Amino acid sequence: MKPLQTIYWSRLGLGVVAAVLCTGYAVATNEITTTSFNWVTFINSMSIALAVYLISYYVIKMKFVTKVEKPTKLMTMGIGIYFIAWMVFWVLMYTLLAWMSGV
Repeated sequence: MKPLQTIYWSRLGLGVVAAVLCTGYAVATNEITTTSFNWVTFINSMSIALAVYLISYYVIKMKFVTKVEKPTKLMTMGIGIYFIAWMVFWVLMYTLLAWMSGV
C-alpha cells in the first residue's frame, strides 16, 4: 500500500477510536441524557477529536515525512474521512447510550 493510502486508512480508524474516547468521556462524566442535547458535551467531544487528530499528525509525520513528495500532505490527507467517521460513530454511540439509559 502507498504511504498516502496508509495515512488515509489510519485516519479512518483513528476517527472511530476518537469517537469511542469521546463517548467514554461522556459516560465517565455522566453527560449523556435523554432529555435534550448538551452543547458542552459536543464541545468537549470536538476538543478530544481535535487533540487525537493533532497527535496523529505528529506520529504520522515522524513515520512518513521521508516517504511522501509533499510533507504538507501529511496534515491534510484523510482529514475529511477522519471527521466524518468521528461524527458518524460518535452520534451513533451517543444515541445508543442515551436510548439505553432512558429505557
